[in-house]
Amino acid sequence: MEFSLFFFADSGAAGVDGYRLLLESARFADANGLSAVWTPERHFHSFGGLYPNPAVTGAAVASVTERVGIRAGSVVAPLHHPARIAEEWSVVDNLSMGRVGVSFASGWHAVDFVLRPENYPDRKSSMVETVETVRRLWRGDEIEFSDGTGEKQTVRIFPAPVQPELPVWITSAGSPETFRAAGRLNAGVLTHLLGQDREALTRNIATYRQELAQTHGESARGHVALMLHTMIGTDRERVRELVREPFGTYLRSSADLIVKAAAALLPPGLDLDRLPDRDKQFLITHAVDRYFTTSGLFGTVDDGVETVERLREIGVDEIACLIDFGVPHDEVFRSLPYIAELHGRTGR
Repeated sequence: MEFSLFFFADSGAAGVDGYRLLLESARFADANGLSAVWTPERHFHSFGGLYPNPAVTGAAVASVTERVGIRAGSVVAPLHHPARIAEEWSVVDNLSMGRVGVSFASGWHAVDFVLRPENYPDRKSSMVETVETVRRLWRGDEIEFSDGTGEKQTVRIFPAPVQPELPVWITSAGSPETFRAAGRLNAGVLTHLLGQDREALTRNIATYRQELAQTHGESARGHVALMLHTMIGTDRERVRELVREPFGTYLRSSADLIVKAAAALLPPGLDLDRLPDRDKQFLITHAVDRYFTTSGLFGTVDDGVETVERLREIGVDEIACLIDFGVPHDEVFRSLPYIAELHGRTGR
């Protein structure tokens, strides 16, 4: 099992040194054998607001590391021209001497599309087209686009990337069709347990592997990275107390995320928008407690070993440990050696 670090902080809670956690944790990952550091793309909201451009944060990570992978989790493909995506990530590939990878997402929040409103209706098909175009540009192909006068111009990107092929993932919140699309594209999958339970994830991974085999041959296995909120320590109950309040605040900071969490963790049919604040708070607390037990990577190293082995059995290849959900930074730093220990015990 591979281990990586994932970032998606609420910028309202991060303080003036919000990027300290990213950069110091990246140095730790680099020195302790973790696979990668993932940063997302998020716009116009404090939830994830530290990360409007993962190429920029990726460049910062490249400057303080030597070996760890530098990945976008994710680039919202329909918001950008494919040539711009390829150019930016080629720069980071050069800065890092060939360590980048990109997970592409179709986007879901309509407000984000003030950047490219025309792409919102067809965002899923636009994502697939963008992935294919970025891959061609990355390989050095010359591709025809319209210029400012409407004339067709053939362009190639500079600088040329270090890696001959761009490592690609597709981000999915749990839709089987997105897992199938990743298989057809011969891409990896980046997913999480906020919008699907473990049983649904098991089915989705099987769907993904089947599509890979049918489209690209039996030897094509792909790669499944699962984002899990993570806090590891020496005492399970202390870890529970450390994460309960900040994780509840983390959920409350995004109403959309609460709905997704409720779908997987709460009884079906609940309309959270109609509930009074007191009942919402009760349900969020309930969701946090259930998430601690069923959907995160929390507790001791021994607890983590059990979780990792269950995930390995269903086909997960990498755990992307989301560590910046509001726990004080110094506590997160103290947790990192236990993540490395867990990796050492399960990384075969």
